[in-house]
Amino acid sequence: MNAQEAEQRFRAQIAALRPPSSISPDSVLTQGITGPDCLNLFESQVLSRQVDLAARRLGASGRGFYSIGSSGHEGNVALAAATRVTDPALPHYRSGAFFVHRMRQAGGRDPVRDILLGVVAAAADPISGGRHKVFGSAAANIIPQTSTIASQLPRAVGLAFAIERADRLGVACPWPADAVVLCGFGDASANHSTAAGAINTAIHTAHLGVAAPVLFVCEDNGIGISVPTPPDWIEHAYGHRPGLRYFSADGCDLLDAVTTATAAVDWVRAHRRPAFLRLRTVRLFGHAGSDVESAYRDTAGVDADLARDPLTATARLLVTAGIRTPRELLGHYDHLAEQVAATAEDVCREPRLAAAAAVLAPLAPARPDLVRADALRQGPPGSPAAGSPTASQPVRLPTAGDAGPAAGTRSPGSETLAQAINRTLAELLARDSDLLVFGEDVGRKGGVYGVTKGLRTRFGPRRVFDTLLDEQSILGTALGAGLAGFVPIPEIQYLAYVHNALDQLRGEAATLSFFSAGRYRNPMVVRIAAYGYQRGFGGHFHNDNSVAALRDIPGVVVASPSRPDDAAAVLRTCVSAARVDGRVCVFLEPIALYHTRDLYEQDDGDWATPTADPTHVPIGRARVYGDGTDLTIVAFANSVPMSLRVARRLAARGVRARVLDLRWLSPLPVADLLRHAESTGRVLIADETRRSGGVSESICAALIDAGFTGHVRRVTSADSFIPLGPAAATVLLGEADLEAAALAAVEGA
Repeated sequence: MNAQEAEQRFRAQIAALRPPSSISPDSVLTQGITGPDCLNLFESQVLSRQVDLAARRLGASGRGFYSIGSSGHEGNVALAAATRVTDPALPHYRSGAFFVHRMRQAGGRDPVRDILLGVVAAAADPISGGRHKVFGSAAANIIPQTSTIASQLPRAVGLAFAIERADRLGVACPWPADAVVLCGFGDASANHSTAAGAINTAIHTAHLGVAAPVLFVCEDNGIGISVPTPPDWIEHAYGHRPGLRYFSADGCDLLDAVTTATAAVDWVRAHRRPAFLRLRTVRLFGHAGSDVESAYRDTAGVDADLARDPLTATARLLVTAGIRTPRELLGHYDHLAEQVAATAEDVCREPRLAAAAAVLAPLAPARPDLVRADALRQGPPGSPAAGSPTASQPVRLPTAGDAGPAAGTRSPGSETLAQAINRTLAELLARDSDLLVFGEDVGRKGGVYGVTKGLRTRFGPRRVFDTLLDEQSILGTALGAGLAGFVPIPEIQYLAYVHNALDQLRGEAATLSFFSAGRYRNPMVVRIAAYGYQRGFGGHFHNDNSVAALRDIPGVVVASPSRPDDAAAVLRTCVSAARVDGRVCVFLEPIALYHTRDLYEQDDGDWATPTADPTHVPIGRARVYGDGTDLTIVAFANSVPMSLRVARRLAARGVRARVLDLRWLSPLPVADLLRHAESTGRVLIADETRRSGGVSESICAALIDAGFTGHVRRVTSADSFIPLGPAAATVLLGEADLEAAALAAVEGA
């Protein structure tokens, strides 16, 4: 049955109803739900349904671009009735009625117009600016979600945790301390590993005695696109979980839905623990406008769902309770339908995004002067910056042929990469109360490599803490904490492990500012122990050199320092970029350089750097070693000290090379790269990542795009996973390979 036939059936069923002898518009129906309350909720249901129908008409006429509707799910209006406007919501993508009613509660905007602006991809869409049709509103505390399956659940758990943590730490938070986080999803999504992990994390958090006030709402319509969900599955999977209070309501019965949803919300608010509400719904008119249900559902099943239409059920309640007559109700229904239709025509006249710059605007906001000031300040946010140096230009440091520390000497107070990161984290935690540091083994143990050693003791377990062994939940905690006013610094223990949870960066972190036109943001700095070359401990999962999946996420900053002093400065920049511009930063830490002190000779101490005052490295600026005119070796991470050693050996053969440390992998320091490439006319890229999809491919492309006409070569690791033991040297970039390639680059030019 199509939407038009369903409309006719609705009208016929309501017209056939027989009201009681007397009309009592203000009667109380149950537990404080009055006739006016019920009518108000019905209006939101009708508006949501009519928006669905309008979206289909707009799509059919080529003027609309989104038709995944909420028809049959209008019972979720009960969630708006049960919660406060100040309760943050991460809704299901079929939450039209919830959105309409929450927006009406918040006031100030027309929810129908806002939804339809999204449907036609109008630039005036107040949440996404025409980039995607989402349910979202800063004023109504609705955090926009797309249709990624269950990806918002880890964020919801993180937000529930962070609201309480912000209150305890005195950090300013957009939501009140007694807020309940509402998170909606479908029955098919409930099977996703992301959902299972997030719900497990919420239960585990509460089990530890830490507040996790989140209400998971599964809108169970019994089908995921074309795959049926067994009628008892959701209750079987979630109805008897220890530590998870379970509620169930008929989403096609407004009174049951409101009463049960209110009980669930009240329970979570009082107990500050997670609960699960199964809201039984139906899906009307297929998965989306292009879906042909008859290809996989029989007529009896479609008709059975239509018989449970929540709109018809609420209308029947209004008539049989004597709140409205059938004629009054249908007249009001037609009036609302006309309003929606008129709005649908009106939004079609709104302009759409017409330039790439407009589309990209929210992706990578950059205010470098403010970031610099924040990175160098000595007090709380708002304090003036210190007079410390800023590495705004590439720095010339000693290399082959230059005077430098004598072998066997160490600068007073010198530190390794791990020590520099540890010191910087401590300085930032002491300076800024909005920082949280967390991850697997980060707290008590101080990290697998000791990078966070002593931080938990100094700053306490509320700011430096261990997490579950679940990367999705670690990043979800960061996503929620960023929303709640923190600058989270989560740690992923090894680079190979981040792939377990990449969608939390790609589908959630990177898209939030894009789909909210910057109205919401989730600042974070994700620390990751990265790359290969570990000695005595290895294998693929602890030595991974694949960064392609991180570098191609729009708007994400990828930093990769190699020197201790650069690590300190770059980390400060990342934290300030997160705080000031809401940036999502990934900070790759070369494991093999964590405790390295020597560069050229044993005990020369040339890779350790002196402890210094806070410094700042602008995003996308490189560091240069030397001023050789024969060859520019472009390197990053482990390949930097390798390249410096090679450069010294080249100097002994009369070849003067400079080494350019990129420091940033996304965005690349293109201006610095081009300047130093042109200074020698010959470029060798020392790339420890894989030959296919590695960093060197983008460096080559950047040089070509910039018009570089000199000679370019690259030497890389093999397209291989990293094996255990000495065999690793056969597939990783080595100094011998690098030196041979450098000589070939000079001699063959």
